[in-house]
Amino acid sequence: MFELLKSIQSRDPANPSFGEVLFAYNGYHAVMLHRLNNFLWELKLKALARTFANIGRIITGIEIHPEAKIGKRLFIDHGTGVVIGQTAIVGDDVTMYHGVTLGGVGRDGDNGRRHPTVEDGVMIGAGAQILGGITIGKKAKIGANSVVTSNIPPNVTALGIPARVVGGDDKARAYGMPSREELDLLMQKVDNIFQDVQAIKKDAA
Repeated sequence: MFELLKSIQSRDPANPSFGEVLFAYNGYHAVMLHRLNNFLWELKLKALARTFANIGRIITGIEIHPEAKIGKRLFIDHGTGVVIGQTAIVGDDVTMYHGVTLGGVGRDGDNGRRHPTVEDGVMIGAGAQILGGITIGKKAKIGANSVVTSNIPPNVTALGIPARVVGGDDKARAYGMPSREELDLLMQKVDNIFQDVQAIKKDAA
């Protein structure tokens, strides 16, 4: 409890007080409620666990299935609209922002589960949708509003629909966005493709 609280204090740029996190951070409340719900689920009290999870969703705006495995020091910043599916696994020191979904696609994936595995130190930007039994490697960063349907290697930044690797973790900024240099390089590639297509059309005319 206090480990998570102190971790949020150190990772949030807003520099919140102890009391702010304890009483006013719905992401903190959702994780603490999930600890109880997961304990009840493991005791086979599934109906009770689902009931408390639903109450937690109503209170916090964050939906975490009781069976989901959540590691240490998960920081859900702002939090509203976050959904974490039944077979999802979240490692230690993961950060995610509002509107993130760790969802399924109706079948088991590479990890033998319907939902994603998010390894230690991953950062997931607002509105990102990570779908299916895929794995997000350690310390990867997922850009805001990205849709991820395939495995992402460790220590990279990925964004887009569908998400593609655009750079390394050492250049990534907050909220999972790449650096200006990475965006400029990406736009140059898009411009080159556009020019090639125009040239092909001209030759074909």
